[in-house]
Amino acid sequence: MQLVTLGSSSRGNSYVIQSAREALVLEAGIDFQEVQRALNWNVSKVAACLITHEHQDHSARVNDFLDARIPVYASGGTIEGMNIQSGVKPITCVQGQPFTAGRFQVIPFRTKHDSVEPLGFYIRHPEMGTLLFATDTYYLPFTFDGLNNIMIECNYSRSILDANIEAGKLPKLVRNRVVQSHMSLDNCIRTLTANDLTKVNNIILIHLSDGNANPPDFQRRVTLATGKTVHIAQPGKRIQLKPTPF
Repeated sequence: MQLVTLGSSSRGNSYVIQSAREALVLEAGIDFQEVQRALNWNVSKVAACLITHEHQDHSARVNDFLDARIPVYASGGTIEGMNIQSGVKPITCVQGQPFTAGRFQVIPFRTKHDSVEPLGFYIRHPEMGTLLFATDTYYLPFTFDGLNNIMIECNYSRSILDANIEAGKLPKLVRNRVVQSHMSLDNCIRTLTANDLTKVNNIILIHLSDGNANPPDFQRRVTLATGKTVHIAQPGKRIQLKPTPF
């Protein structure tokens, strides 16, 4: 199973997980043609698109997915907050209630963000094992069993953020919003190490801030803290997701 990053920033977020026969799209914040291109134009193999919350960088292209008859799953609050114009409606999913899309088994869980009803997703597929997907959340109140692959927000460094505010590059009000809605490097490491990482093959750091993050340093520090293979999500990056490290 291959992960393709199409976008992972405030400019737009979308990821495609696919095999030769089946695909799952995470987030709808990137031009739909980019998604089609990543799928080699085989949209029919997409089992679903999962959307974490209603902010535009995650949901702006939702109507394109619906018009293409791709099942879109999101919380009730997220659906209400999106500008749904398609004649096809999204499917409401509820935290803690599993559902199946193709051979993907999904369990939604609550996250902590400044949106109506944000969710993360714990996903299982025979060809990749399990995947934890958590973005736009300042911490996770849960731990997870049997992890094989992790996509987790690592948005900012407190020291970089404070230095930018001190230098006048950002207004002070921005700091409160960032701290209360996005995951810091330190919280990312705490979240990861609170889980059993024994069977984890890949940790992918997503949604890094353009101005408040240092990607090479983040990758180095998370690698030291976890002892795992750590990637930075960048447009065009491809990563093999496997249930085992072999």
